Amino acid sequence: MSKETILVTGGAGFIGSYIVDELIKEGYKVKVFDNLEPQVHGQERDLPQYFNKQAEFIFGDIRDYDALKKVVLNTDVIFHKAGAVGVTQSMYEIKRYVDVNVTGTSNLFDIIVNNKNKVRKIIIASSMSSYGEGKYQCQSCGIMRPPLRSEEQMEKKEWELFCPECKQTLRPLGITEDDYQFPTSIYAITKKIQEEIALNIGETYNIPVVSLRYFNVYGPRQSLSNPYNGVIAGFISRIKNGNPPIIFEDGLQTRDFISVKDVAELNVKVMNDDKADYHTFNVGWGIPVSIKEIAEKLIKIFKSPIVLEIKNSFRKGDTRHCFADITKLKTILGFEPQIRFDDGLKEVVEWSLSQDAKDLFSDAIHKFKEKGLA
Repeated sequence: MSKETILVTGGAGFIGSYIVDELIKEGYKVKVFDNLEPQVHGQERDLPQYFNKQAEFIFGDIRDYDALKKVVLNTDVIFHKAGAVGVTQSMYEIKRYVDVNVTGTSNLFDIIVNNKNKVRKIIIASSMSSYGEGKYQCQSCGIMRPPLRSEEQMEKKEWELFCPECKQTLRPLGITEDDYQFPTSIYAITKKIQEEIALNIGETYNIPVVSLRYFNVYGPRQSLSNPYNGVIAGFISRIKNGNPPIIFEDGLQTRDFISVKDVAELNVKVMNDDKADYHTFNVGWGIPVSIKEIAEKLIKIFKSPIVLEIKNSFRKGDTRHCFADITKLKTILGFEPQIRFDDGLKEVVEWSLSQDAKDLFSDAIHKFKEKGLA
């Protein structure tokens, strides 16, 4: 059994808890530092039932420098997964997102740089949102990274992107780690800064750091009552409450989905593979799936009589297509996701049947409209 001590910030949350399970299974001593965010865990801030009782739980907030310092200094490896998540919400809760994602990360690295410690590696959770709009190819003009669609275009319900030169409809391509980042939300900006802080300090002080740019991670344990928690959880919550999924645009926009179980396995692999050090990796499946297709699959799995409604409305700042090129992940680490999307979707639906789900998504949309974001 390993004598190493591993710290997982945000380890009571969705992704973090699966990493904790994998680490416990491998024989590591695991500490979890988590503030049990009410938006995720409820106002009572109870430790979730799924939390692994073999891990040591420390209640604390990464914005609290002194509390974080106490748990960092006697740690061998850190999985930094604590963070505020939600693209549209970040556009009006600016201070909270910057405080949690940027100040929290700066606290972590300031502690490590300025205090004697034994940290040998840090793995951070970055985000595909930092890319902004995806990568495209024009049949005549070649590969390009167009800007976000204008509000004028969206009001015309012209959903696809067009070549700025010849006006042909562009074909989406998988985006690579070398493609430039153009974040279009406060959340995305904070995740880009977080990644840059981590890699810069890691290289400067010879502390191996690995940044994992998560695409859309889904699976059991994802809060079904958090309206900012991802499209699959949101759709499930609506369907369980007898409401049709809320679909923006025409539903043909695409994203890249990967099971949380594949993500947890990758995190532990990265911890013990020196080839990952100082690298950034896209973490997705590499296959685009339309939002409309997800809603249709979920309705079918639930055997629900709900009729899908597509109202052709839009949210400001939404990207049309973004999915991963995972060549680097395969080439350097020899890693490929194993859980097929349809299988993973059935698994999360089965889990959801035993869970409470408050449908707060209409309230969230009202808030977006109130702020002029939808």
